[in-house]
Amino acid sequence: MSQIEIRRVTTKDHAAWQPLWQAYLRFYNTELPDTVYQSTWQRLLDPEEPTHAALAWVDGKAVGLVHFIYHRSNWSIENACYLQDLLVAPEQRGTGIGRLLIEFVYATAKADGCCKVHWLTHETNATAIQLYERIAERPGFIQFRKSL
Repeated sequence: MSQIEIRRVTTKDHAAWQPLWQAYLRFYNTELPDTVYQSTWQRLLDPEEPTHAALAWVDGKAVGLVHFIYHRSNWSIENACYLQDLLVAPEQRGTGIGRLLIEFVYATAKADGCCKVHWLTHETNATAIQLYERIAERPGFIQFRKSL
């Protein structure tokens, strides 16, 4: 059985990160301008930014990604952590990589002083919801948004 390694992205990981990020955007039928794409990559590498990324590796190949953002909350003194993006390559789904990526975020956010991790998923993402209900609570909030 192959060993799974989860680690933060580095400048050397762009070629591994890029196809996973593009696959994530395709999954949600989304395209981003190149300026946003480049800005996102630069932010993920900047230690002064509150946004972070990690990749899951199996046999030297990146097979999963997670992006997470620390932010203030009016409900606590500590920061909260928003797990914004999570993807596991289709051929690796069901192997525990998604759980490991989320647990990496849990551990990293806790070590960095955050009081909670939270995220959203689309209501039709039944496979992911099955995992999420096993490793987190479902508080019942409904999201509303308006693009500006």
